[in-house]
Amino acid sequence: MTPFEIGLLGCALMVVMLASSMPVGFVMAVVGLIGFAQIVSAPAALSMVVSDLYSTFTSASLTVIPLFVFMGQIAFHADISRRLFRAAYEWMGALPGGLAMATIGACTGFGAICGSGPATAATMASVALPEMKRYKYDMELGSGAVAAGGSLGMLIPPSVVFVVYAIMTEQSIGKLFLAGVIPGLLIAFLFCVTIFINVSLRPHLAPRGPRTTWKRKFIALNGVIETVILFVAVMGGMFWGYFTPTEAAAVGAAGSLVIAAVKGQLTCKMLVQSLLETMRTSCMVMIIVAGAVMFGHFLAVTRIPMELAEWLSGLALPAWCIVGLIILFYLLAGCFLDALALILLTIPIFFPVISDLGYDPIWFGVIIVVVAQMGVISPPVGVNVYVVSGVERDIALETVFKGAMPFLVALWVAAVLLVAFPGISLFLPGLAK
Repeated sequence: MTPFEIGLLGCALMVVMLASSMPVGFVMAVVGLIGFAQIVSAPAALSMVVSDLYSTFTSASLTVIPLFVFMGQIAFHADISRRLFRAAYEWMGALPGGLAMATIGACTGFGAICGSGPATAATMASVALPEMKRYKYDMELGSGAVAAGGSLGMLIPPSVVFVVYAIMTEQSIGKLFLAGVIPGLLIAFLFCVTIFINVSLRPHLAPRGPRTTWKRKFIALNGVIETVILFVAVMGGMFWGYFTPTEAAAVGAAGSLVIAAVKGQLTCKMLVQSLLETMRTSCMVMIIVAGAVMFGHFLAVTRIPMELAEWLSGLALPAWCIVGLIILFYLLAGCFLDALALILLTIPIFFPVISDLGYDPIWFGVIIVVVAQMGVISPPVGVNVYVVSGVERDIALETVFKGAMPFLVALWVAAVLLVAFPGISLFLPGLAK
């Protein structure tokens, strides 16, 4: 068999193994090892495994992941998410669907100190859904808003997905973080518009909350101070060139510890729990990254990425049509694969195509994260939907999926706007030092 045929067989084997619910990182590593051994040699494959594992787990660039995850864990256990939600509710609760809008606002704020979509969804499900039940909200709307709002954690910096994309494509982590700010706020606004339209057409979904005084609104802003401090310290430091991304992550992690201590919530039990969750999440990400690196080396010797890039670039189609086909692929594949795994699997294949077509890699990173957001709330494997249903077990899975569908329309609108107007993503990175 030719290397190209072995590559196609390896991809088919990987799909079968993923369909059997095997862990993504191990699947990519096993297929990469076997395929590389077939094409090159067994000793070379074993040497590759050792080299890739060592380089991944000793990578200085990847230290930003455990630091940002730790920052999010401390913020969660310090009840920052609950204070964010209360502040958002004081300002938006009296609007049509105000409690759901407040959830979107709180997800946006928590995403700025978390970096993970499923973690944001799980946190806000435990905070917001009990309040929605108390105010007699329809759980289709409520659970759908939480699942969709949680996806903002993937786009609002600091984002773990952006970190991995930056390392895979050798792009600036800081510029990718900045590129996610305006699109993240745009999508949050579109989610609120979706809720407003939905509730205006069906008022029974969401009874209005009580009006509050301006005094209470401004007092409630105390609940966002910690988030603003952390976000400005991390993003401002990178924007003005004071920190590298790794240093910014360390500042954010230290800042979250200081805030928890000042609030009197930094206990030994909380610290140990945060460290354990950070270790569990970070190890999962590292194993997936290491597996993806091995699989990428296997694909490189098969020449599949180069052949595909040449074929797509040679099609008698405008460049935007080819980009549209790639986005459609991500949309469909995102329904079946975790966003991080999908990006790691496909970047070695599609990034050369985007480069050949002359598109900005920072812009493309934002686009595929937005499309991956669609995947985490789409059936049959919408990760955020399963997370929300798992947190609130009395809400049926199909109810959450049904409630998330209107937000898919908002994400489609956002994707079209970002493709049509790349400056939305590239404005802030262009200002950075």
